[in-house]
Amino acid sequence: MASVTRQLRDFMGERASDARGIVEQHGRSEAYHAAAAPDLVVFPESTQEVARIVALCGAAGLPMVAFGAGTALEGQTAAVAGGVCLDMSRMDRLVEVNAADMDCRIQPGIRRKALNAQLRDTGLFFPNDPGADASLGGMASTRASGTLAVRYGTMKDNVIALEVVTPDARVIRTASRARKTSAGYDLTRLFVGAEGTLGIITELTLKLYPVPEAISSAVCAFETLEGAVDSVIATIQAGVPIARIELLDEVMMRGVNRHAGLTYAEAPTLFYEFHGTDAGVAEQAALAQAVAREHGGQDFAWAIRPEDRSRLWLARDNTLYAAQALRPGARGFVTDVCVPISRLAECVVETKRDILATGLVAPIVGHVGDGNFHCNIMIDPDDAAELARAKAFHARLVRRAMAMGGTCTGEHGIGLGKMDFLREELGEAVDVMRLIKRALDPQGLMNPGKIFAAAAPEGTP
Repeated sequence: MASVTRQLRDFMGERASDARGIVEQHGRSEAYHAAAAPDLVVFPESTQEVARIVALCGAAGLPMVAFGAGTALEGQTAAVAGGVCLDMSRMDRLVEVNAADMDCRIQPGIRRKALNAQLRDTGLFFPNDPGADASLGGMASTRASGTLAVRYGTMKDNVIALEVVTPDARVIRTASRARKTSAGYDLTRLFVGAEGTLGIITELTLKLYPVPEAISSAVCAFETLEGAVDSVIATIQAGVPIARIELLDEVMMRGVNRHAGLTYAEAPTLFYEFHGTDAGVAEQAALAQAVAREHGGQDFAWAIRPEDRSRLWLARDNTLYAAQALRPGARGFVTDVCVPISRLAECVVETKRDILATGLVAPIVGHVGDGNFHCNIMIDPDDAAELARAKAFHARLVRRAMAMGGTCTGEHGIGLGKMDFLREELGEAVDVMRLIKRALDPQGLMNPGKIFAAAAPEGTP
């Protein structure tokens, strides 16, 4: 360890640090899981530097963890085996925009807000919005999505190609810029969602979309939670090409009001956004309003001016902090599941009953247009009994979703928190994933302890 640390220091100079504050900062994230600091943090500025760092660490058998913005929710950035953290924040350039092809090349450290700010003059934008101002490399690594996924898809749909440094320090490109290909294995999607366990992403080629001619947003309160979710299902099934449709239950709306000083009705509420031409947006909005009324929705409260829309969606994006306003001093245990949309109302309503019976403060918020919702369980981190109650509720939530044909995570990833559920959901497919991991990373140095337990169960590959 000492020898390779010296080599990394010689190579990186001041861009290598083992200062206590720096390493501790890089061992934690927004997750409730225990922090775990690396031994050393390095700040590469190029693919070549990343490859050299990987080569040095590989030769010494040192674990490596890539770090973006620290917004992961399942403990993906915790350095559970120590080693070296590669902070990718200095690799934050928009490398190239191909406006005619509606794509761009970026480095992984650029954050989504900065990317869209730099794209503003092109008339194009990148749609994936997980709420947090995450890095694009981190978003690809966790297969993130967010509020606009119902219209524009998730990261797996919007990453065209990647440049990756593999565990043996090779630099590979997973695909060309072509929008379709049948050339060999789909390596792009292999690395998207791999959570840094198969390699380190050093460049992304992304799909871009035209900024809509017209955008309108609205808020609608409902009499019941079931009515709100049924309205979502009916809106999607009616073929309304809605851009965003987000659910906040009455508890979350109370937190939003407290945190942001707003005066929304504290009732189950849907946040909508419509994209298109003026005529198209008007038609979409009329259809959605009619469906909402049929399910107990009130009249839409509109936000049309850009500043009003920004205020509305900022309130939605800040739900993690709004939940904390419901219980100051508590820490968020945030989790998500995703079910087929036909089972969404049943899953949300049963989950709400479970929350009430358990006595937890756990507001519900979700990207319900694609069947994905979250519970922000606010817990006292020093109360072991309460944490146990929260974990038991979490297990019931996940198994409820899987029993309905859903998944243990719609967009947060597996990380540390859902390894057992991954095996319950996919069975022997997890063993195939292990074989891929072993083939690419035989020493197990890339973000060890994530997705899989440190050792395979007896009898597995």
